[in-house]
Amino acid sequence: MEFEIWWLLGIPVFFALGWIAARVDINQLVSESRSLPRGYFKGLNFLLNEQPDKAIDAFIEIVKLDPETADMHFALGNLFRRRGETERAIRVHQNLLSRPDLPLEQQVHAQYELGMDYLKAGLLDRAEETFNALVDTQYAVQARRALLEIFQREKEWRRAIDAAEGLQDSGAGARQKEIAQFYCELAQDALVHMEPEDAKRLLEKALQAERKSVRATMLMGDAQLVQGDVEGALKTWRRVEQQSVPHVALVAGRLMDGYRRVGRTQEGVNLLRSYLAEASSIDLMEVVFKAVIELDGVAAAKALVLEELRRNPTLLGLDKLLEARLMDAPAEVWEELSMVKNLVHGYTQKVARYQCSHCGFKARQFYWQCPGCSRWETYPPRRTEELNVMN
Repeated sequence: MEFEIWWLLGIPVFFALGWIAARVDINQLVSESRSLPRGYFKGLNFLLNEQPDKAIDAFIEIVKLDPETADMHFALGNLFRRRGETERAIRVHQNLLSRPDLPLEQQVHAQYELGMDYLKAGLLDRAEETFNALVDTQYAVQARRALLEIFQREKEWRRAIDAAEGLQDSGAGARQKEIAQFYCELAQDALVHMEPEDAKRLLEKALQAERKSVRATMLMGDAQLVQGDVEGALKTWRRVEQQSVPHVALVAGRLMDGYRRVGRTQEGVNLLRSYLAEASSIDLMEVVFKAVIELDGVAAAKALVLEELRRNPTLLGLDKLLEARLMDAPAEVWEELSMVKNLVHGYTQKVARYQCSHCGFKARQFYWQCPGCSRWETYPPRRTEELNVMN
């Protein structure tokens, strides 16, 4: 019992010690807050109330009164950059760098922020020079990411490859997909200049980086076709099915043209119809539809479209069915059917888009790199209406 009584007597003592410690912390906090400029709290309040213009004015006053406040310079520069006032952001960060008493850590920080200002302003040469000076600092990863963005904007694909590999080596995440795309860009340029052997060497490197690169496989077939090896191109293009069944729609036209060249149109139609049964696609059906009309006539094409429409009901499919109906429609119904076809076709033009899965940017054609957010391989190889039906 005596032990328990002593513990009871000690409780008030512990309480008193805690109260004293709390008072010391509060007094210290109050003392520190009084040392801050009054404009700091005004600016902070404006930010919390989503009034950035007034916040900037308040922070500018602080910097004028106390130019030694480095943290305030950083906050002000970032606010300017976010608002798109890059010239003012550049001046703020340059002003920081001109201070001889600025600690090394803050110098490096200011240099990084200045590089971001240049990048936002589109001054890529200055941005590149600034970030190159940071690759051996604590901002190395951020600098390499910025350099990678710069090289992509300037379409300097070999330098982009080096930057992406440097990021991988530094442990900043895998970049195989981007590296494969950069090699594909170089290979595509080689094909434009009729250099198929150079293109093939580059595409081999792309496939080494990312063995499931559909684009690299498609371009490899293109290079073989340029060299006159149609059978080799057909064999290569058919490998797309093993990489990604939905992407077969992107290579369907190439396949059909190749089978026509070698005089095996029926084999090509049979192959594409098997793909269509496995992965429904309006783009794939478009290719098969034209080939069936050529080979078996309008009646067979209408049967194909009707079968596909039952299996995958979309306005895009209905538009194609109406097109087939118009080909042999009686004169007395042709005008009415044509009017319906035009109405449906007009609406389908709005839904027959590809849509980026990252930023939502819509486009009439398929892109490997989104024009909106610049990310690679974010477009599904199906139109938006097809994706909505599938979901």
